[in-house]
Amino acid sequence: MKYIKYILAGAVFGIILAKAEVISWYRIYEMFRFDNFHMFGVIGSAIAVGVIGIQFIKRTGMKDMNGQVITFNDKDKSVPRYLIGGIIFGLGWALVGACPGPMFILAGFGYASIFLVIFGALAGTALYGFLRHKLPH
Repeated sequence: MKYIKYILAGAVFGIILAKAEVISWYRIYEMFRFDNFHMFGVIGSAIAVGVIGIQFIKRTGMKDMNGQVITFNDKDKSVPRYLIGGIIFGLGWALVGACPGPMFILAGFGYASIFLVIFGALAGTALYGFLRHKLPH
């Protein structure tokens, strides 16, 4: 029961993404063809909310569920890690038409083929875990 609020928050977030048509393959296709502003508006709104949320957390000294103050570590300014990672993520997104959040929403809608994509994403994550120390960071 400790985690029920996080499960409910995830369910509400999934409903919002579904209602905003963010899980629609057609909307993602439009975005990659630069035919419609819809997905860029959603992503831009998410970035703005994230920036405001992080600033709020930093300025108020908000604590996590264990009572520890939330801190943010400085990120490495390496261009290759973000460029290579972004290209791999974008190619995967364009190939299957879904990023990680919508994959689980599509599974909830009962699209059986998305389980193959989820398996691929988990396998890719495991592969990264095995190769992480050999990759440029």
